[in-house]
Amino acid sequence: MIDLAIVGGGPAGLSAGLYATRGGVKDVILFEKGMPGGQITTSSEIENYPGIKEVLSGIDFMQPWQEQCFRFGLKQEMVAVSKISTQDKHYLIHTDDGKVTPARSVILATGGRPKRAGIKGENEFFGKGVSTCATCDGFFYKNKEVAVLGGGDTALEEALFLTKMCSKVYLIHRRDGFRAAPVTIEHARNNPKIEFITPAVVEEIKGDGNGVNAVVLKNTQTGTIQELVVPVIFVFVGYDVNNEVLKQEDGSMLCACDSYGSVLVDLNMKTNLPGFFAAGDIRTNAPKQVVCAAGDGATAALSCIAYLDSHH
Repeated sequence: MIDLAIVGGGPAGLSAGLYATRGGVKDVILFEKGMPGGQITTSSEIENYPGIKEVLSGIDFMQPWQEQCFRFGLKQEMVAVSKISTQDKHYLIHTDDGKVTPARSVILATGGRPKRAGIKGENEFFGKGVSTCATCDGFFYKNKEVAVLGGGDTALEEALFLTKMCSKVYLIHRRDGFRAAPVTIEHARNNPKIEFITPAVVEEIKGDGNGVNAVVLKNTQTGTIQELVVPVIFVFVGYDVNNEVLKQEDGSMLCACDSYGSVLVDLNMKTNLPGFFAAGDIRTNAPKQVVCAAGDGATAALSCIAYLDSHH
């Protein structure tokens, strides 16, 4: 039996591995099918991580993490986890190769992924004028006009955030009504920099070798087509957390989750199960920033060390 299984190899999982092994936990295995790094490796530019003054690509940014985190004895199993279950007072890590690894504790760091809208040009220009993170990419469009797609809390909150640096924000939604909280809608409607375009859908995202230069919109009531000349569209049509490993045979979840399927944790990253922790974008109310995920991973590892010390 291993002391700790870490499921997921992004910033949260790697930080957890670093702090756990350096903190003296002996048998720690990181389960990650591919190279560690997480979804941040798809980012073209990172310039807001404290202490890293160079602007780096996601891949270059995560590369030294792996070397550092494996220096203290963290081992990786390059295999996908299909399920986590419980037996007696420990956990079973089921992997795609048919093996089952018992573990005294688990840190879940499987992350999540923003939903794609399925628009023509969206995949082609992703990272080159199609973004799912205003905090990450808004600064690159300072004093420019930008577009935001979506009608929920995230879309409106990110649109409001973008008004701090962009000259104008076009908020596009397929319905006249919004799913966001009434107070958020009110703030958005009262912001002179936000122009609502409803009810409308994005037909196509256009661009060239330099990235996005326009989005084609269609009014769903009149059928009118219009073209917005913008260098970026921020897409906020939902977020999927990678919680499949928590699903049990009877359809229940291994630990307590919120209505979105994100894992409920306390400030110490503890779930409602002893010895089971969650960190990064898989947890409820995650800010979805690398620095926060790394902090979560460290917190979870410290909590886990305390748990293992008290359950010898």
